[in-house]
Amino acid sequence: MVMGLLFTKLWSFFCDQEHKVIVVGLDNAGKTTILYQFLMNEVVHTSPTIGSNVEEIVVKSTHFLMWDIGGQDLLRSSWNTYYTNTEFIILVVDSTDRERLPITKEELYRMLAHEDLRNAAVLIFANKQDKKCCMSAVEISKFLKLSAIKDHPWHIQACCALTGEGLCQGLEWMTTRVGVR
Repeated sequence: MVMGLLFTKLWSFFCDQEHKVIVVGLDNAGKTTILYQFLMNEVVHTSPTIGSNVEEIVVKSTHFLMWDIGGQDLLRSSWNTYYTNTEFIILVVDSTDRERLPITKEELYRMLAHEDLRNAAVLIFANKQDKKCCMSAVEISKFLKLSAIKDHPWHIQACCALTGEGLCQGLEWMTTRVGVR
């Protein structure tokens, strides 16, 4: 009886553990739309996030606590207050926003240099792939110099937040990373 109780406790500890995820990116990249596509599998009308939204997403009994953090210029300096215990960074990139891609790159490397994120895996969603003028995931990967990132596991996934296309593949990659590091 005691062994069974102990086994149950251990099993629930490993299977029901929440994994902290921060969802970041510049304003209007689609972070909140992606979060609610995960949660409700539908598009919800969003407005700019001031501060953060937090939701629990469960994928194959893996619990992700996702913090969607506002991406406006004035809010980016506070991103680091969310870094403690973060296991995954989801960086959402607006694939049509060529002009601000250098800012995205700067923010990415600033995050990766932060001590609290030294063990975080990085999922980059190349969002808005439904637009004609969008950059491909390969183009974004080259511009962000993702192949130079050696100390963080990373994956780039083309997606469309409005249709949900590509989002499940990104979450699947995250579930394969749970407990690896």
